[in-house]
Amino acid sequence: MHEFTVTAKDPNSSARTGKLKLDHGEIQTPCYMPVGTQASVKALSAEDVLACGSEILLANTYHLMLRPGADLIEKAGGLHRFMHWDKPILTDSGGFQVFSLAELRQINEDGVKFQSHLDGGKWEMTPESATSLQHQIGADIIMAFDECIPYPSPEEYVDQSVERTTRWAERCLATHRKSGKETAQSLYGIVQGSNFPHLREKSAKQLLAFDFPGYAIGGVSVGEPKEVIYGVVKNTAPYLPEKKPRYLMGVGTPEDLWECVERGMDMFDCVMPTRIARNGTALTRKGRIILKNAQYAEDFSPLDVECACECCRNYSRAYLRHLFQSEELLVLRLVSLHNLHFMTEITWMMRKAIEEGRFPEAKRRFLSDYLGSSASRA
Repeated sequence: MHEFTVTAKDPNSSARTGKLKLDHGEIQTPCYMPVGTQASVKALSAEDVLACGSEILLANTYHLMLRPGADLIEKAGGLHRFMHWDKPILTDSGGFQVFSLAELRQINEDGVKFQSHLDGGKWEMTPESATSLQHQIGADIIMAFDECIPYPSPEEYVDQSVERTTRWAERCLATHRKSGKETAQSLYGIVQGSNFPHLREKSAKQLLAFDFPGYAIGGVSVGEPKEVIYGVVKNTAPYLPEKKPRYLMGVGTPEDLWECVERGMDMFDCVMPTRIARNGTALTRKGRIILKNAQYAEDFSPLDVECACECCRNYSRAYLRHLFQSEELLVLRLVSLHNLHFMTEITWMMRKAIEEGRFPEAKRRFLSDYLGSSASRA
C-alpha cells in the first residue's frame, strides 16, 4: 500500500516536506520529476538520471499507446523493466496530449475520438481505456483521464468541463477498483477549473468525495502568465487534503518550483530543463547561460562552480560551446545531465530550508541570484 507522510512544515509559508512510499521506492518531496515521455529522458540513460539524484520520473500514456503500444510494454514485463528504471514512475493519462497534439478531435460524454499526430490513424480514448492502458504500462502512480482546456476559455465551458472531468474521474476510479491494482498503483484525481477560483474550488470538492490517494492541479501552463498559475495554486492548494501528495502538472522552471512549493505543492514535472539543454542553454545559480554565445569561446570555467555533476566536474563552458558549434552529440547528454542535476539540487535546497524553518529567506536569496542575472544573459 502506498503511504504519504508530511515530515516538516515551514512556519512562515505553506511549504512542506514529505515522504511518499511506493512499490518501487521512497520519494522525498518536494520533488521534480524528469519527463521521459516515450520511456526515455531524451539524451540520457537510466543510469544518468539516477546519478542526477532523481527518485521518480514521468512517462506519457498517449505517446506509449501510439508507440510502441501498451501490449508490448506489458509483454516486456512492464515499463520499469522495459526502460531499465527500477524506481517509481508516474504516467500522465494522456488527456493533455489528446487536446494539444491530436488532430480532428471530437469530445463527447463517452470520451475523445482523435487522429494520431504521428500517422493520422483514428483512435478513441475513454476514462476506462486510459486507466486500463496505465494498468498495462505498470506505473506506480497513474492519473485520471481529464479534459484539459486552453487558456483563456469561457467560464460557462470551463464549468461544463469541470463537471465532465468529475464524471470521468469517477469512471476511472470504478475501472481501477475492478482491476484489483489499487495496492500496486495509486490513481490520482486532477483538479480543473482554468483561472476561475470558484470552479477550482468546485472541482476540488467534487473530487475529494472519491478519496483519491493523491491530487493534482491540471490545466495550467497552457499559455497563461505565470502570475495566473501562481494564483491558481494559491487558491486551489488549500482545498487539497493536508495528508495527501499534491502534484502540479507540467510546471517546473526553477522559479516555478520555489513559488509553488511556497504555496503548498509537493510534486512537479516539466520538459523545460532537458529541452533547453538540447538547444544550448544551461541552468546555473546565476541564471541561464546560452552556450552558443561568443563570450564563452574562451571561458574555461564549469557551467556552475557550485555544481558537482559529471559535466561540471570535467568540462568547461568553452569545450561545451565547441561541441555545439561542431554539432557533436555528446553535448546533448552533458548539458541535459547538468540541467537535470540542477533541478534536483533545487529540491534538495528547498527541503533543507523547510526543515530548518527558513524557506522564504532561502527562496529570496536563490531567486535574487537566479533571476537577477538571467535577464542580462537572455
